[in-house]
Amino acid sequence: MANAAPVTIWHNPVCGTSRKTLARLEEAGLTPTIIQYLKTPPSREELAGAIAAAGISVREALRQKGDLYTELGLADESLTDDALLDAMIAHPALIERPFVFTSRGVRLCRPMDKVEEII
Repeated sequence: MANAAPVTIWHNPVCGTSRKTLARLEEAGLTPTIIQYLKTPPSREELAGAIAAAGISVREALRQKGDLYTELGLADESLTDDALLDAMIAHPALIERPFVFTSRGVRLCRPMDKVEEII
């Protein structure tokens, strides 16, 4: 049975975890709004709100794989949340994915099984 409540996923179609999470939502009978966040990045307020709603730290929402993380020196533990948010807004590829939003909550679905908590 399909759920009428809105569901949204911040999706990166080249990411296997993001694709699998989207497929799981669809298997559950949901038709999510798909936001390809690399093409349509969230605002700073939306990103900060998603992180807070997911109950994770800004650093946990920061993608640490890839050269950009290293090049920008983001492993530096002295960097503030504001500095990390600035980096993610300037470079949306640094936003870990996928974030999923349902009426039951928000989760960074990494591992993808976290989506089960909110569907």
